[in-house]
Amino acid sequence: MLSIVLPCFNEELNIERTVRGVASWLKTKNDPWEIVVVNDGSRDGTGTILQILQREIPELRIVTHEKNRGYGAAVRSGCDAATGDVIGFMDSDGQFDASDFDLLLPKLKEAPFVTGRRRKRADPLIRKLNAKLFGLLSWVVLGIWVRDINCAMKVFTRETWQAMRPTHATGALVNAEMFSRAQSAGIRWIVVDVHHAPRQFGMQTGANLRVILRMFSELWEMKRMSKDHE
Repeated sequence: MLSIVLPCFNEELNIERTVRGVASWLKTKNDPWEIVVVNDGSRDGTGTILQILQREIPELRIVTHEKNRGYGAAVRSGCDAATGDVIGFMDSDGQFDASDFDLLLPKLKEAPFVTGRRRKRADPLIRKLNAKLFGLLSWVVLGIWVRDINCAMKVFTRETWQAMRPTHATGALVNAEMFSRAQSAGIRWIVVDVHHAPRQFGMQTGANLRVILRMFSELWEMKRMSKDHE
């Protein structure tokens, strides 16, 4: 079975189109599938829209956080709830196309963890600068170098998830922690270019100062924890 996880927070303008797009793509597959949407404490109409969609799409499962716990926590909850032998996740904001999973999935024959790299990132300049800075710090602080480390389109086997499952990060640092654990476990990964579209509706949170500070705080905390275990 193939499980696609969609973390979301206040995406009432995007979530229906995203779920339908993923479902349309999955229906072209021969294997059983499911969509796991994690509603991370949304305060808008996201929850209601998901309930309506679930009546139409029985393969849609909903995981609900009563309060917003952060992107990393949503990814973790969704992947934990997934029942597939292969698990993938992508953002719910409409910036990724589910059909690009067709570029990643074949690479699982070569490595158990395949991550996307946004070929041309369609984000504001401040987010691009933050991403470059975070990528550099991940290399300096954690010893991890991945092109576009925070690209929110990844696939991996269930066994790989269990080995690299993040336990600390609740925010955007979740990707860095996944790679750090994968590297420690000797898990090989492959990077594949994917498309990235501008956000059409809703508000991005990645450039929010609170989100940025939380990410860097968790980064240094992870470094401290790794030293404590040496």
